[in-house]
Amino acid sequence: MKLFKIEENDANQRLDKFLKKLFPLATRSLIYKFNRKDKIKIKSEWTEGKYKKMDNEYKLQEWDEVKIFLSDDEFKILNEKPQEKTSSEDEQSEVIKFNKNDIVFEDSDLLIVNKNAWINVHPWDHKTKESNLISQVQDYLWDKLNSLTFKPSLIHRVDRDTSGILMIAKKKDILTKLVADFKTHDKVKKTYYAIVLWKLSRKKWTIKKNLLRIEWAKWENKVQVSEEWKTAITHYKGLKEHIIHTEQWVLILTELEVTIETGRMHQIRVHLASIWNPILWDKTYWDKKLNAYFANNFWLKRQALHSWKIEFFHYARDKKMELTANIKDDLVEFIKKIK
Repeated sequence: MKLFKIEENDANQRLDKFLKKLFPLATRSLIYKFNRKDKIKIKSEWTEGKYKKMDNEYKLQEWDEVKIFLSDDEFKILNEKPQEKTSSEDEQSEVIKFNKNDIVFEDSDLLIVNKNAWINVHPWDHKTKESNLISQVQDYLWDKLNSLTFKPSLIHRVDRDTSGILMIAKKKDILTKLVADFKTHDKVKKTYYAIVLWKLSRKKWTIKKNLLRIEWAKWENKVQVSEEWKTAITHYKGLKEHIIHTEQWVLILTELEVTIETGRMHQIRVHLASIWNPILWDKTYWDKKLNAYFANNFWLKRQALHSWKIEFFHYARDKKMELTANIKDDLVEFIKKIK
């Protein structure tokens, strides 16, 4: 028998869902069988201090106690965690530890990091076995969280080749509230730094163009400007211009500050490309012929886009917060070189 005390992160979920998370290898029918055979008992304010059988639909409350009458062997098999599974040598060679120097802000509710380029934020991205940021973060926080079933979770996403601010929730209620804020954009303001090709037609402007996402795109771009789909609004302001003289071209590059009112997939990249100011080194939405030039002469090998600043409401602290993630060294060095 084992006894579990329900903490904040495990509360307000159905008993069967809690058990499914606690026992990843158990089927739903097996979990129902445990309850049916009186192997699950709960003590709560509704049971008058006694351990009683509860329906699978019962919502666990903070400070409830759950007794589970299973053998040690059954616990060991059903409670096996993904990180305990063995990996092949190839997979092990790709494991990268989380770098604490990338932390922008951390408290008991949130971890906000300055993500590096070339790393996926989620293990499902691009169907690859490469290391991903959320797995690194979960490994880093594993012994610091007081939860049986909740894992640190992404509040929003950033493209693989984009660096900068990424927010991770340590608590379920904070995750729920901030995900809702990101969807409505009422209390969140995201500011990006970008380097684009060519001179701006307007130093300061708002781009309002609907974007269509093509889920199963093969030969066409996955996101396109289209009047058929969802509204997208991007504001930009030019910061500095740089002129590069080569044997073949005279290139103008412009540093931008970009803010978005909506959070569509590839929004900034598609919007800027649509006004003929594509983001430098964007492999999808600009002229790929120049990529090799910048890679060979300036060592730039990723799109020049950085999630720079974030403004949001911190519910646990009951205040608005503004944070900045330093622009990554590769972009800083690139600007120094072209000057």
